[in-house]
Amino acid sequence: MTTPSPRTLDDAGFVATVRARRMVRNFLADPIDPALVDELLDLARRAPSAGNTAGTHFVVLEGAAQTRRYWDTTLAPERRAEFPWPGLLAAPVLVLPCGDADAYVARYGESDKARTGLGVGADAWGIPYWHVDTAMATMTLLHAAVAAGLGGLFFGIFDHEAAICAELGIPKSVRPIGTVALGYPAPEQRSSLSARRGRPAHQAIVHRGSW
Repeated sequence: MTTPSPRTLDDAGFVATVRARRMVRNFLADPIDPALVDELLDLARRAPSAGNTAGTHFVVLEGAAQTRRYWDTTLAPERRAEFPWPGLLAAPVLVLPCGDADAYVARYGESDKARTGLGVGADAWGIPYWHVDTAMATMTLLHAAVAAGLGGLFFGIFDHEAAICAELGIPKSVRPIGTVALGYPAPEQRSSLSARRGRPAHQAIVHRGSW
């Protein structure tokens, strides 16, 4: 067998995209072509999926009328004057990446996966792979947005989950892991305290051989 030739990462492509990605909290209201949104989601759906379950779904809200439903459900108008990221509300697209637990339980109950014991129910999963796979799809979506010249922000739904699921008709077995705002970046009005923390040194997080 011929040993594959080593490859170097392309600074003008993938490396540049990863290094350029950041969480954007201030957006222009300019619309995004729906065809481009579909391209981004098509890339996101190509993320890994345990057992090829394909249990990740995307609820997509496009345009002011649809995104307003989200904000009216999660951020009361009287709270918006004190909201620290008003430019986030201008994002023309909101995507809720969701994982379907029932799809994974059903898949792992099939003959080729039954030996794992994971088909008996969601509680049998030590790590809920519907969340893991949906998170990987979300990361792919964020990188695809950067490559397309857009900005993206992933943020949590927290205690608004039940209300937003009811508003958007999301089935009971399906949980959104958060929300992704997409749009053309506007100048940042302020930086978050989290962003000011910087990144840890390479040697602080890489543990070769053992911890």
